[in-house]
Amino acid sequence: MNQDANNHDDQDKATTEEDLASAFVRDSEVVEEAEEEGRKIRRRGIYLLPNLFTTSALFSGFFAVVAALNGSFGAASIAIFIAMVLDGLDGRVARMTNTQSAFGAEYDSLADMISFGMAPSLVAFTWILQDVGKTGWVVAFLYVACAALRLARFNVQIGSVDKKWFIGLPSPSAAALVAASVWTFHNFDAEAFGFKILMLLVVGAAGVLMVSNIRYYSFKDIDLKGPVPFVVLLAIVLGFVVISIEPSVMLLLLFGTYVASGPVLALMRKLRRSTH
Repeated sequence: MNQDANNHDDQDKATTEEDLASAFVRDSEVVEEAEEEGRKIRRRGIYLLPNLFTTSALFSGFFAVVAALNGSFGAASIAIFIAMVLDGLDGRVARMTNTQSAFGAEYDSLADMISFGMAPSLVAFTWILQDVGKTGWVVAFLYVACAALRLARFNVQIGSVDKKWFIGLPSPSAAALVAASVWTFHNFDAEAFGFKILMLLVVGAAGVLMVSNIRYYSFKDIDLKGPVPFVVLLAIVLGFVVISIEPSVMLLLLFGTYVASGPVLALMRKLRRSTH
């Protein structure tokens, strides 16, 4: 008799636990409105594959901060570049697998804020900007604030601007410039006062360029599916070889050139208009 009562209690307990688990899953489920084939539907759940890439990028940004706090500035910089690669993949994977969603877009934006807003600023501040006193943390915060403003503006401008151009420096490119600078200068033990001022300028300029109206080429009009001349593949291979010689320096030159391209092209357009 007692055994039957115990079995009954165990069954009630298991049923209660199952109900609690089901209620938790139901109450925490993501529900969003989407449009498929011209009609609106309510979709439950999230797409796993693109959000795994976004989560990996978020983890890389978090790891960069932890590595910088532990004094591993090279590893911190590399983690930011890994976050860049993963961030570039999540959107492409979503489009290729037709798994775009509003949740994924918002999650990606929040992950970008950590990986390309907070992480580069804290890595630069922990390494050298803190030695400059109040000016250092003010410039570091300026970068973070500009990254947040850049991402917010990008989110509201989707579909209303030419996809061929970014308005303002993209936050991953700004983060790459800061990370490559830290990686390069740290490798060469460049901690003189002049380099502290240089890092102030790099971090501050990257932040301001993010919220500027300067146009940057987006490379989104490049057809990756179409055939290309053999020499293009050869150039890509040579590019990897050159970067592998001294990754930090080559990446700094690469992204430094891209960051400078915006103001240079804007100045050239202005001079061209003034001469006509």
